[in-house]
Amino acid sequence: MIERDGHVRALRRLFSNNSVIVLLGPRGAGKTTLSREFAQRSRSNSYLFDLGSAEDRSRLDDPELTLSNLQGLVVLDEIHRAPHIIDVVRRLLARPWNPARFLVLSSIVPDRLRQRLESLSEYAANYELPGLQPAELPVPQANVRWLRGGLPASYSAGSDSESYEWRERYVRDFLERDIHRLTSNAPTARIERFLVMLAHCHAQVWNGSELARSLGVSHHTARRYLNILESAFVVRTLKPWRANLPRRQVKSPKVYFQDTGLLHYCLGISSLRDLERHPRSGASWEGFVLENLIRVLGGEDTEFYFWAAHTGAKVDLIARSGRQLRGFEIRRTSAPRITRSVRSALEDLSLTRMDVVHAGPASFPLSRRTRAISAERLHEEV
Repeated sequence: MIERDGHVRALRRLFSNNSVIVLLGPRGAGKTTLSREFAQRSRSNSYLFDLGSAEDRSRLDDPELTLSNLQGLVVLDEIHRAPHIIDVVRRLLARPWNPARFLVLSSIVPDRLRQRLESLSEYAANYELPGLQPAELPVPQANVRWLRGGLPASYSAGSDSESYEWRERYVRDFLERDIHRLTSNAPTARIERFLVMLAHCHAQVWNGSELARSLGVSHHTARRYLNILESAFVVRTLKPWRANLPRRQVKSPKVYFQDTGLLHYCLGISSLRDLERHPRSGASWEGFVLENLIRVLGGEDTEFYFWAAHTGAKVDLIARSGRQLRGFEIRRTSAPRITRSVRSALEDLSLTRMDVVHAGPASFPLSRRTRAISAERLHEEV
């Protein structure tokens, strides 16, 4: 078992100022394991309700009656299966004296649940649990994590084939349990097809009309499917940065799979040998590095974009924090250099600095405002 003590400490810090922590993240990221570990370390009483279990849902048939007398830590796992309980939690928190703290878990946040969770904002803080990060691994193996993704069971599997088989079961179960009912009971085979099509569009600008035609649905339906997968932390849509320039700029978002293990399953890639030879290998690596960058840079006031002009100039990731605007180019090469596109972006977008993230082992300056950073050293140098 991989220890995730940093997340336990983060939850403890958040609880010092909040009565509720909303723990979000993809299914299989380890939220349930983390909540149980946190409960075990808690000095107070703890009560765990798994709303994916019929038995626990029956225990909460009258949630106000069940929860109102509890003191200590109350864990509500898979809250998306009984979102009405959020309304009860809000009423309990409004009492003059509240003896309970709530740890609320969800692996999917559709709009209705999001609205309910926002009603807790006076009392709550959100915390997103990602897949395994390099700093959490005793001996980081970047290529293994790139191939298998960061979901703990996939990364820790005994072999690449076992990991691939686990992801196959994961996707099937995820589509049948979580996604089917959110897509108005659309056939599971259709959603799986959409997922595979989306994998082939990873790291590309969203073209809903083309996907919709291939799938035989309207572009509105294709966009709804995308929004559902985004609410389940499967994909990320990156908005375009709009600069005040005379040239035409890309206005549609780019789409990335958040976990490369799921991406590779959808592309039928089961080994590093297959990955290196696959035509989407470069796009996969771009998404892998981009997610790592977002995790390293991610703060409450940081926003992320990409930028592209129709002339070909582009920036893979722009991080905006206050007045600072940092750009990142991601290249799977061991010999990074300053290109015309990098120079153009630095001047046209008035970037504070530009980093070129590459696959080589060393980091070094390229110019006054440009630096080459090894992807292996992001946590140290970004």
